[in-house]
Order: sequence, then C-alpha cells, then structure tokens
Amino acid sequence: MNRRIRTAVCTLAAAGLALTLGACSEAEEKAVDAVDKAVNEKYEVTYEVSGKNVDEIEFSAGEGSATKPKLEKEADPKLPWKKTVTLRGIMPPTVVPISMDPTGADLTCKVVYKGKVIKEASGENVIAGCIAISPIGK
Repeated sequence: MNRRIRTAVCTLAAAGLALTLGACSEAEEKAVDAVDKAVNEKYEVTYEVSGKNVDEIEFSAGEGSATKPKLEKEADPKLPWKKTVTLRGIMPPTVVPISMDPTGADLTCKVVYKGKVIKEASGENVIAGCIAISPIGK
C-alpha cells in the first residue's frame, strides 16, 4: 500500500473507532462498513488480562463489523488470562475485564500486536478496558 492510501486508511480507522464509541448516523455507519470491507486484511492480536476479582472478560474475536463488533464473553476467567484472536480490516481490537467489585479489583488489560503492546490500561477500576485502533495500514 502506498503512503497516501495508508494515511487515508489510518484516518478512516480512527474515524471508525470514534464512530463506534459515539452515536452513528446511518450514512456514517455505511461509510465505515464500506471501508471495512475494502480493507479486508486479517491480523492477529493477543489480549492479556491480569489482576484479581475479574468476574468476566468481554472481547472482540472477529465477528460482526467494525461499527458493530460482536463481543464474546468468558465467565470466571483464571488470571492471568490470555487469548489470541484473528480480526480483519479496521475492526478495533477490544478487551474489557468486568468486576462486580471494582474497588477490590486490581486490573491490567493489554492488546498485543506482533509482540508490541498497542494498548494498555490498569488500575482499580479499568472501566473502558482496552480498545485499540486497528494496526492495519499503519
């Protein structure tokens, strides 16, 4: 991919992520879906969660679309927890540890791509988890 296309894809990926976090109009959703289908390259990420008092972990495993990823759940995970998944296009890698006792939880989540941490969050109350921008086109 040449530099101009990469820059456009990165910009659209960032816009797509922003759109998934806020309210999307139908036209914006269709535009992001069109880009997602055009950039259909697959990539692998590893999610890591460590800490204590994690009741459930939600994560994107590649189903759905960039604007509406289908999250899978793992209940009562044994920590430290690690899962490698294959995503595609501009789908944002997402892992969210959930604790019913956030004051007693000491959590860290990471998204790792090709051995490099591309997103990390930690603390007693990791509310949003780790949502990264797709590394495709970077």
